[in-house]
Amino acid sequence: MSALAPALPGIADPRALQRSLGRAERVRKLRAFALTLPLLVFLMLTFLVPIAALLKRAIENPEVAKALPRTAAALERWNRRDAPPDEAYAAVLADLGALPDSADAGALARRLNSEVPGARSLVMNAYKALPLEGVATLGQAKARLIALDERWADTKYWQAIAKNGSRWTGDYLLASVDLKRDAQGTIERMAPDQRVFGRILVRTFEISAIVTAWCLLLGYPLAYWLSTLPARQANILMIVVLVPFWTSILVRVAAWIVLLQSAGLVNRALIATGLIEHPLALLFNRTGVIIAMTHILLPFMILPLYSVMKGIPPSYLRAAVSLGSTPLAAFFRVYVPQTYPGIGAGALLVFILSIGYYVTPALLGGADDQMLSYYIAQYTNVNVNWGMASALGALLLAATLVLYALYRRIIKSEVSLG
Repeated sequence: MSALAPALPGIADPRALQRSLGRAERVRKLRAFALTLPLLVFLMLTFLVPIAALLKRAIENPEVAKALPRTAAALERWNRRDAPPDEAYAAVLADLGALPDSADAGALARRLNSEVPGARSLVMNAYKALPLEGVATLGQAKARLIALDERWADTKYWQAIAKNGSRWTGDYLLASVDLKRDAQGTIERMAPDQRVFGRILVRTFEISAIVTAWCLLLGYPLAYWLSTLPARQANILMIVVLVPFWTSILVRVAAWIVLLQSAGLVNRALIATGLIEHPLALLFNRTGVIIAMTHILLPFMILPLYSVMKGIPPSYLRAAVSLGSTPLAAFFRVYVPQTYPGIGAGALLVFILSIGYYVTPALLGGADDQMLSYYIAQYTNVNVNWGMASALGALLLAATLVLYALYRRIIKSEVSLG
């Protein structure tokens, strides 16, 4: 009967039916992909491409390689201990003379000056003095450069040129974790007085952790209260919670400056109630930064908690109490464990947003309260060191990805245990 089935009228060929279903499935997938393609392109242009450019710039070192190609080639076989070869002096003169304009010389001078203080004036003085007369031999090139500035005889400037002669380098990434390469290329720790970014990263994590803890302490009871209210009242109060989203961060920070200053409303209220006799120092220190950041980031903790709490049936608590548990024990043993996903999501969101904060610590904090983003802006706008700024940005990105991976691992372990 099975061999005759395809020949019977009204019975379709199974292989033709399978091909038809396959074509329909491919058309459905292509249609779905076409609908999401604009979003994918948008994310690629606004998210992935900038991140790729940041990572590329963190390991790119174009200034010396572009401005001094002949010099870098002349120093390739130099042992970086003895005096540089005479060819290097002639190559420096040729490279500086071939620069299109002073902007290229300035970029070169700034890059070398970040390695060795004083290199900026050394390079710019030599560039402005070109062309040098009476330079016909290699020895004359060396003599004229040293006569122009005796620092050209110091090997530390040549070591900086040789170390940065390659277009690609890991020096920026090493510096972001307080490491460096010496003149011979060996990786070592920076001097104790130069190890700054490790402390800054710890400070960034410390402030972010404190802000996250305060947001959880304030947001958890508020989210629980909202989840127990009728829908109409909860919606009205949720609008109040979301009002800060409609206000600029600069406006909110300015408001906190007014509130927390010595003659502000907070100190005046505390003095009026008799709790203090003299104004508290709440501004331009760690306290003001934490207060303002907690206020700004609190909604990011409340929203995940509220969404999870709203889905927990109230009957669970009543059942636990009816079985002999006290209300407080039932809350912590039955209700709180069910809110762990909301706690984890809210804490992760607040912490990741905190480690990237710049405006609030810059305006409300002191010199010892600035976070890593402040120094990224400093290298971008003041020092004009894009490589170092990109390396610090890559460090923040890596920290964010590690935190997200840990969160995913914890969530998966809880789900498997559950």
